[in-house]
Amino acid sequence: MPRIDQIQELLKENPEDSFLKHALALEYIKQGDDANAKHVFEALLSANPNYVGSYYHLAKLYERCGLEEEAIKVYERGMEVARQLGEQHAYSELRSAYEYLIY
Repeated sequence: MPRIDQIQELLKENPEDSFLKHALALEYIKQGDDANAKHVFEALLSANPNYVGSYYHLAKLYERCGLEEEAIKVYERGMEVARQLGEQHAYSELRSAYEYLIY
């Protein structure tokens, strides 16, 4: 069974599991399916805005799609959330990617 199918089966049992949603979006990216990855990341962050790791991947996806303004907003929001949660490592990664994009 393909990995995406496995994750989707697990999500049927645990539809609110942010880790599984994040994993599903990453699998879509691996397959070159940015549209589905974008949809999953956006839905995940809408339902669970504190899932810090998804901000980086969504912003990178926006960058690849040429949506730099959207990427900047996602990096900024991710840095804000990471700072609020005390997630220094995530904050540093987001800030580094953000600064690389804007400079």
